[in-house]
Amino acid sequence: MKTKLMLLLALTAGPIGALPSPVWAKSIPMGSPQSPSPEYLAQEVRHQLVMLPYYSVFDNLEYKVEGYTVELSGQVAWPTLRSDAENVVKRIEGVQKVVNRIEVLPLSFNDDRIRRAEYRAIYRNPQLDRYALQPVPPIHIIVKNGNVTLVGVVANAMDKNIAALKANGVFGVFSVTNDLRVEHLG
Repeated sequence: MKTKLMLLLALTAGPIGALPSPVWAKSIPMGSPQSPSPEYLAQEVRHQLVMLPYYSVFDNLEYKVEGYTVELSGQVAWPTLRSDAENVVKRIEGVQKVVNRIEVLPLSFNDDRIRRAEYRAIYRNPQLDRYALQPVPPIHIIVKNGNVTLVGVVANAMDKNIAALKANGVFGVFSVTNDLRVEHLG
């Protein structure tokens, strides 16, 4: 039971990282003994990014917390998501500076077609369809100029390989980079 719970928690994490914090703390002056810990900041950043209304499997948001500075990176399909991510992180209690290195992917009809086809190829596969049931599916599909990168977390190496095979089979894709991580339990 513990292993299944850990797997469920790991798979819902997606490419963003640690588990979310369920609460907002009230504002505390920096430097006081009650300043938020780096662990709190990391959890709250992850929570706020996952809760963005337009964050989807076609976006990859990553972050790094160093002290009270948060560095955002990754790729997004919509320009507004880049600014939305920066704005919600700026409002987190304890964050003093946000460095936004999120890349906005080019708007392209062909890339949009590839995104839809990749989604169907990966998430309609019987071996991988269980990942689609999660609120934030853990396999993210990044498409830039016909090149596909898979990022996120899967349960085992076989799922990682199947996702890459399915992604390679989509018409019009120039290349596939498989950056999926296998969640090791134990």
